[in-house]
Amino acid sequence: MDTLTTSVSSRGVATLTFNRPDRANSYDAAMLDALADGCEAFGKDAAVRVIVLRGAGRHFSAGNAIGAGGKPKRPIDALPKPTVAVAQGACIGGALAIASSCDTLIASRDAFFAIPEVRLGFAPGPLLGAFARGIGYRALRRYLLSGERFSAEDGQRLGLVHRLCEPEGLEAAVDELIDALLLGAPNAAATAKQLLRRQAPPALSPDELRDLQRVHEALAQSEEAAEGRAAFKEKRKPRWYPPQ
Repeated sequence: MDTLTTSVSSRGVATLTFNRPDRANSYDAAMLDALADGCEAFGKDAAVRVIVLRGAGRHFSAGNAIGAGGKPKRPIDALPKPTVAVAQGACIGGALAIASSCDTLIASRDAFFAIPEVRLGFAPGPLLGAFARGIGYRALRRYLLSGERFSAEDGQRLGLVHRLCEPEGLEAAVDELIDALLLGAPNAAATAKQLLRRQAPPALSPDELRDLQRVHEALAQSEEAAEGRAAFKEKRKPRWYPPQ
């Protein structure tokens, strides 16, 4: 079974779907490579008008599979086509960074979000920019440091979620948004995205990204990270948590 599936509709809507529902669509390096390749190909395809990212089954994605390696690569927000993330269930860690990089996020009321890396003993490093774009710097200070889950309602309040709907209304909401996006002229939309990026906060330089990645990789191999992974697998509190 392909762990990332792709399709293109007759209207030019390309859909990339995390397809690992038995593991809450947690991704590995191969899935991220496939996602990067798919996004790049659809971004260059003149027949594609809109790119949709979603997850099969109950969840969008639980993020990086523990011990699997890999990190989101291509900046999805640099794609010239309108991008839509469709979130239900878990949207955690790197998956939240992916969803935050899309132009629009539609969420079911059963969706929830989290940046849990500190609870696993390391920091997310290169993904911080995507998290900040998604929920804002002030909110990120809380959820980055606490690792707490926050609801779809909270996500809408923070500006992450553009439209919130009941689970049974999710597909209709997606169809409605896609129809609205298709009313925009393709070249005009691509130019609008390019101009808007000029107004965004400056992106980190390649050297800064490499520094963040080095810090991330060092922490991922630390004693805290080893304990965090063990606690997660054993479903217990980590040893640094003081008993009540």
